[in-house]
Amino acid sequence: MSLDGRLDDASSSRLVLSDAADLDRVDGVRAASDAILVGAGTVRADDPRLLVRSAERRAARERAGHTSSPLRVVLTTSGDLDPSSALFTTAGADTLVYASPGSVAAVRDRLGVEVAAADGLGAVLEDLASRGVARLMVEGGGAVHTALLSAGLVDEIQVVVAPFLVGDEAAPRFVGPGAFPQGPGSPMTLVRARPMGDLVLLHYRIGDPDHRWLAAACDLAERCPPSETAFSVGAVVVAADGEVLATGFSRAGSPADHAEEVALAGLDPSDPRLATATIYSSLEPCGARASRPVTCARHILDAGIGRVVTAWREPSTFVEGRGAEILEEAGVTVVELPSLAPLARRPNTHLTQ
Repeated sequence: MSLDGRLDDASSSRLVLSDAADLDRVDGVRAASDAILVGAGTVRADDPRLLVRSAERRAARERAGHTSSPLRVVLTTSGDLDPSSALFTTAGADTLVYASPGSVAAVRDRLGVEVAAADGLGAVLEDLASRGVARLMVEGGGAVHTALLSAGLVDEIQVVVAPFLVGDEAAPRFVGPGAFPQGPGSPMTLVRARPMGDLVLLHYRIGDPDHRWLAAACDLAERCPPSETAFSVGAVVVAADGEVLATGFSRAGSPADHAEEVALAGLDPSDPRLATATIYSSLEPCGARASRPVTCARHILDAGIGRVVTAWREPSTFVEGRGAEILEEAGVTVVELPSLAPLARRPNTHLTQ
């Protein structure tokens, strides 16, 4: 968006606020998603294709068991969309349109793609989840941003601020007026503020601390080198005051590395903050392993960490883990957030299909 919060100007031609480096960053976010959602206004104004541009990223998605580009999703109230738009005529990904219940058949006949009934944003997200969408990227526009944020349905925001002042009240905004549950003092954490030339990327996570940090651990799991013989796992160690003490992911330096092991290896065992810290792991810490003699559960106990939050119990694909039980028997509090399990399973699709 521009410095005054605009996504475009009010002219008939598109105002490009991003540079080549940012467009490549966006392509990387697309490649890490299962679906990309836009509103009908964005389809009319920009006529996007919503495909992963990089051939290397498309190939990596296919190796991981995904389609070459994410599912393309459009929200429409009126159903007034041009069937010649790129989303409906360009190959490379499936397209799914959500329309009002009474117009589904008519919209399907006109566009020639799958159309489902949209009975509220929550129902749309539930339907996408039932289709295997664990990570949904929303690319706009402002009406969709406003609706999702107002409904409290956003996990994170990535916004790039460009050094432009559009100055036109008629230009589309990043968000419009709304009753936002994430107001001043609410749980929103700045994860990253990164200059990119004259642009600045601001990355926020939304939600309660356990949800935010476990989602961050799931993101780290996406960075693991691929393996046919081990799960991809991410871990984050967070102090009681919210400071991130360490992070790690599987195979960060060696094929035998486990995420929790990597994170804890970078900490001083005498650090007094560990006693009240929480370790967030996308997968239940291992209670048995074939690669090394010390399990992640043992590493956690040795570090004196008293709380573990995880998204997904370890399947018996390679070993019978029992990591959570071992930790609980030793007095460690173990919290499971199964709502994030699809995100934890995502980089392991090739092992769980």
